[in-house]
Amino acid sequence: MAPVTLVAENGQTEPENLDHSPLAIRGMTVSYGQKPVVFSVDATIQEGSMTAIIGPNGAGKSTLLKAALGILRPLSGHVSVFGRPLATQRHRIAYVPQRASVDWDFPTTVLDVVLMGLSRELGLVGWIKGHHKSRAIECLTRVGMEDFADRQIGQLSGGQQQRVFLARALAQGADLYLLDEPFAGVDAATEKAIIAVLKTLKEQGKTVVAVHHDLATVADYFDRVFLLNTRKIAEGTVAEAFTAKTLNAAYGGRLATAQIDQLTLTG
Repeated sequence: MAPVTLVAENGQTEPENLDHSPLAIRGMTVSYGQKPVVFSVDATIQEGSMTAIIGPNGAGKSTLLKAALGILRPLSGHVSVFGRPLATQRHRIAYVPQRASVDWDFPTTVLDVVLMGLSRELGLVGWIKGHHKSRAIECLTRVGMEDFADRQIGQLSGGQQQRVFLARALAQGADLYLLDEPFAGVDAATEKAIIAVLKTLKEQGKTVVAVHHDLATVADYFDRVFLLNTRKIAEGTVAEAFTAKTLNAAYGGRLATAQIDQLTLTG
């Protein structure tokens, strides 16, 4: 039987991807100069899951996420979102970048930042109506930032800024949420608030993928893990893939045996 084809937004036909996972990456290689940062990586994200991408510093975690989104151009690889080409499915994805990559001096208010999440709905003209503002305030309320709506974004603490960017992602009403180190440099209260929102999204059937650095909280926060150190080390449930063997393979001598034992016993 001839392969089924799909028509992309550019009018060209593309072969159907039979893998309908929220995010499927095949053969992804990304290089900075002559050195591959991500090499021939495959990943299949399960729908309705919370997946942590973990690995040592320099392992390519953020690079993989950015390449999957098309922010970085890979040397090779294919990405599909819910079984369709990335270009046709961007409206189903919300992305929260690393806080360090954002220009916090940009003269805009907290409310304006969240309204940016409605840009597809607002269109080129950008007419903002009362129900748009109400929706933005509702998203700010979900992250505990409704009282800061008129504050300039650069006047907020790091944790508050991260909450606002999560509110912007919520405003998009996406099905797949990709977050690049959402807990880096935030206070304990913010971390607790963010994970509560992410777990609610999971309960609603949404899919969450986060680059994560704190191994001690992996088992509490996530149900699946993707271990990376340039190449894929392991992928699966926390019980299957977050083990002493896979952690040793990913981190080598960077983690003490006692530390690995404690992490896997806790998980």
